[in-house]
Amino acid sequence: MGNENNFFEAMEQDIMHADIPETEKNKLLRNFLNLKKQEINLMITGATGCGKSSTINALFNVEVAKVGVGVDPETMEITKYELNNLVLWDSPGLGDGKEADNRHAKNIIKKLNERDEDGNLLIDLVLVILDGSTRDLGTSYELINQVIIPNLGEEKEKRILVAINQADVAMKGRYWNYEENKPEPQLVEFLNEKVESVKKRIKEGTGISTNPIYYCAGFKEAGKAQCKPYNLSKLFCYILKNTPEKKRLSYVDNMNSNSEMWEDDDNLRDYKKEIMEGFGAAIIQGIGNGAKIGGDIGEIFGLRKVGEFVGGVIGGAGGFIKGIWCGL
Repeated sequence: MGNENNFFEAMEQDIMHADIPETEKNKLLRNFLNLKKQEINLMITGATGCGKSSTINALFNVEVAKVGVGVDPETMEITKYELNNLVLWDSPGLGDGKEADNRHAKNIIKKLNERDEDGNLLIDLVLVILDGSTRDLGTSYELINQVIIPNLGEEKEKRILVAINQADVAMKGRYWNYEENKPEPQLVEFLNEKVESVKKRIKEGTGISTNPIYYCAGFKEAGKAQCKPYNLSKLFCYILKNTPEKKRLSYVDNMNSNSEMWEDDDNLRDYKKEIMEGFGAAIIQGIGNGAKIGGDIGEIFGLRKVGEFVGGVIGGAGGFIKGIWCGL
């Protein structure tokens, strides 16, 4: 996204021009500066071939081979993408052979135990992607049960997300409606059963409850048109809801700006509403904290109060978000 869509710049301008007492305006600006500093660290991992790169590209509109990247010197082979306030850690999963798997596991464990300058665990969330096209998920369960979950620290259930990619080929391409880009009832039933199976296996192996979802990241082959994602809005909603509220706005300026990528979902209207509410809550709580304006903070940004959203409306500061998710 270009600078013309910079969410934080527009938000600051809205506060500066708000018709409110200077003392309250100063409080809002202090809160805003604190909110602006928040950074989200998201690790994305999964077995070889699960579609990590296509998922990153679909969500955040980056070409993983072209983004300014660097190999993390502390963990080798874990690739770091810095996108403004969003930091992605693209970690090789398991499935590359015993020696490589041991090395990847050690690197992941080391990164999961790393702490920031305030002493908090660096990684906020881990998104584990499973390959929906295969029935053999033993490597993925090993990654989740033996590597990821034991090293998540406290509140493990809030820090791991599990998503099943390649839903379109889960039954070898059968029962996928390519014209409408969605699964037919037989495939929906199969995918729901897979979700329950994954959930059960993780619970039995670790005692941790997860809420897996299925989706299709889409892909782009050289010289061919982009295949559209399915349930991408659901996937992002899943990520957003599990992100600490004060850090949610870190995603705004880094999201895929192609509205077509977000159109095909199993319950698009509800996901759009939840996404808008999630961003709205982050603004209202983060900016309005300690200000006497209270619930009326939303009026500065053209927001309705949380709980009164009907699809949600974000004003000038959220023009990009509004363009993608409003209007239904």
